[in-house]
Amino acid sequence: GYIEREKLIAEKIERLENVKLRGKIKYMEVQAISTEARQKLTKIDPETVAQASRIPGISPSDINILLLLLGR
Repeated sequence: GYIEREKLIAEKIERLENVKLRGKIKYMEVQAISTEARQKLTKIDPETVAQASRIPGISPSDINILLLLLGR
C-alpha cells in the first residue's frame, strides 16, 4: 500500500544520491532534455542526479534521459 510505495520512493532517491553527475554530461548538447533543463543544469551544475531532480523546472523525463546517458 501507501507505506510500501513511500519506501520504494525513498530507496530510489537514496540510489540517485550515489549517481555522480558533475562533469559527465555537456547539458547544452543534449537535445532530448528541455531548453529550461539544459540552462538550469549548466548554471547550477549539480553534483548528483538526486540534486538535479530537486531543481525546479527539471522534469522526471529530463532525469530519466540523464540516467540513460549515464548508462543507468
